[in-house]
Amino acid sequence: MNMNMNLIDLQSKNVLTVVSSCILGALLMSIMLASMQLSAQQYPTRPVRMIVPFAAGGPTDVIGRVVAQKLTESLGQQVVVDNRAGAGGNIGMGLAASAPADGYTVAMVSSSFVVNPGLYATIPYDPYKSFAPISNVAASPNVFTIHPSINAKTLKELLILIAAEPRKFSVATPGIGTTPDLSAQLLRLTSKLDFIAVPFGGAGPAVGAVVANQVQIGCTALPPTTPHIKAGRLRAVAVTSAKRVAAIADVPTMNEAGFKDQEADTLQGLLVPAGTPKVVVNVLHGHVAKMLAQADVKSRVEALGFDIIGSSPQEFAVQIKQEVDKWTKVVKAAGIKVN
Repeated sequence: MNMNMNLIDLQSKNVLTVVSSCILGALLMSIMLASMQLSAQQYPTRPVRMIVPFAAGGPTDVIGRVVAQKLTESLGQQVVVDNRAGAGGNIGMGLAASAPADGYTVAMVSSSFVVNPGLYATIPYDPYKSFAPISNVAASPNVFTIHPSINAKTLKELLILIAAEPRKFSVATPGIGTTPDLSAQLLRLTSKLDFIAVPFGGAGPAVGAVVANQVQIGCTALPPTTPHIKAGRLRAVAVTSAKRVAAIADVPTMNEAGFKDQEADTLQGLLVPAGTPKVVVNVLHGHVAKMLAQADVKSRVEALGFDIIGSSPQEFAVQIKQEVDKWTKVVKAAGIKVN
């Protein structure tokens, strides 16, 4: 009898111990979550690092510095730009993906973020799982240009020339896997014409090659190309945006030129590592939205050849999925390979 009573007492104590442990664990978890929430609500309390996965001076760096300056003013803490170039942006994006998810590391990325998953065999991040989107801040379309000596005024006239002399014409692009390069590949696949895409080491050399008539056609991002179009050194035949661009309003879109589903642009998006508290994501998005509504920011961004986008985190997440799917299909269809 005593043995049975002792056994019951022992079981009761074990149950009480387990229950107490559960209660204590739940209490500690509640305290930890409350502490995290309080900390997030006070965010930021120290400087924030902005990783830009490209060299200083490029479009992503320039847009990133505009954002960093304005966030510094509105957040009350310094936002420091950290350029980590290399491997088509993969080095910097991988570094950002592995950073602590505390809101003190943000990443300013370009279209390589959505192109690289289909372009490289392995990349150091998952476009869906490694980051929490903040906003697609701004975007710039690509533009097809030709040297003025080419006897064509429109994209259709240009393609008639290409059809008449297969493989005679080449298209200069900023590099393998850039959105201008993929735009040229998409047009080649859609039109079923035989022309050669020639990747250069950046937009500057690609634009320069067409200006010098070393390559007859160019497909580049709009910002570095616009001055040459306005000066008459290049003739623009189509832009890859959904609507016409104010800077070159007389140039039709690809759709207007007779080619559907050719839209492509160079996005400039802000991300944070996955797991960053939602309240921090909301804080950052709120500050970005207010910043993009300011007249001086709008004029600075548009002067660079970009349009303000300012999408929500949810909208940007949908766009990322759509663009990864789209460009992966183009890369595969075009047979593009990067070691």
